[in-house]
Amino acid sequence: MDGVDDGAARAGGGGTGADGTAGARRAGAGAGNGAVAGNGAGAGGGGVNLVALRSHNTALVLDLLRTAGSEGISRLELAERTGLTPQAVSKITARLRAEGFAAEAGRRASTGGKPRTVLRLVPGAGHAVGLHLDRDELTAVLCDVTGAVVAERHAPLDLGAGGPAVVEAAAREVEELPRAALLGVGVALPGPLDHVRGVLHRVTGFPDWDGFPLRDALARRLGVPVVVDKDTNAAALALAVGGEDGTFAYLHLGTGLGAGLVVGGTVHRGARTGAGEFGHQVIQLDGPPCTCGDRGCIEALCLAAVERGDADEAARVLGAGAANLAGLLDVDLVLLGGRTVAAAPGPYVRGVAAVLDARARREGSPAGAVPVRAAGHGERGVAEGAAQLLLAPLFGRGDA
Repeated sequence: MDGVDDGAARAGGGGTGADGTAGARRAGAGAGNGAVAGNGAGAGGGGVNLVALRSHNTALVLDLLRTAGSEGISRLELAERTGLTPQAVSKITARLRAEGFAAEAGRRASTGGKPRTVLRLVPGAGHAVGLHLDRDELTAVLCDVTGAVVAERHAPLDLGAGGPAVVEAAAREVEELPRAALLGVGVALPGPLDHVRGVLHRVTGFPDWDGFPLRDALARRLGVPVVVDKDTNAAALALAVGGEDGTFAYLHLGTGLGAGLVVGGTVHRGARTGAGEFGHQVIQLDGPPCTCGDRGCIEALCLAAVERGDADEAARVLGAGAANLAGLLDVDLVLLGGRTVAAAPGPYVRGVAAVLDARARREGSPAGAVPVRAAGHGERGVAEGAAQLLLAPLFGRGDA
């Protein structure tokens, strides 16, 4: 299976870490700013002590091990680049080696004295499952600790079948993946939802999901930690970890339409975790009804154009929404994804770019139009992002 390059996302800042030494960069301790439910061994494999790996200074070291790749990095370099003391680095790396996350990668000549032993990250030391629960399809990926996809599964799904049935279908697909020591399972699906508690609200088109504790139900079924977030947030996280910098909007067009917002490298979820309900902007008063109960929403207009095969009109509608978003947030970049865009990105990129370009000309923007690109992570980008809900915090991206 092919993998995903999760980039060299690194954090900055200071403070005193959990190991009692001064850290030079920040690291998150939570998974995607949310709580994690569940404990125990991975589905079909031994469990990993996720809590033990989550400390500020451990994240600093893990991130540098990851970015060093197969060439590795010495303990002295780790100390110099993190601001930790050599004693603290030795303690952390000893623990990582004992847990199987670090291994020797040979020796490197030094400017004086004996050659230095270099360490590398062991990709197979831990794995995370990413689940994308779409309205009609389930995608499950098994990722190693670097984010590389080592196995994937696809299955039909009826999201309208309700919580218990969907939990069972999801658990079966996880259990069919190869045996691995699991850090946990990340789940991404349409919102709105409360990602902190892992509880769904009135999922657009499926009001019966309102109040269902998806995180806890799946954690009980599988016996591993579970994190839940919106599909758009997960995809945006994958892009941010993969190297997209600054402030950008990820627009996801598939069976629905939504947005993931990244502000200053951090996924913006909002105080009530409701940010990114992009598809339900009303742009045509008394327009066609939308599954959300309103009329004239961008989602209803865009999906109707897609249904009749008019990609140019769908892109024009999408562009109108993107222009509103760019005007409100002054984003640096608009990225387009989702199965509809992935199948034929050209018309959507051109159409959205044309609307943004016309807006910039009307406003006389000296910076020109906001650039538009296809996200480039294909149809499994949401599933990979769901796995990053577990993996990214290990490397100091807990605020993502």
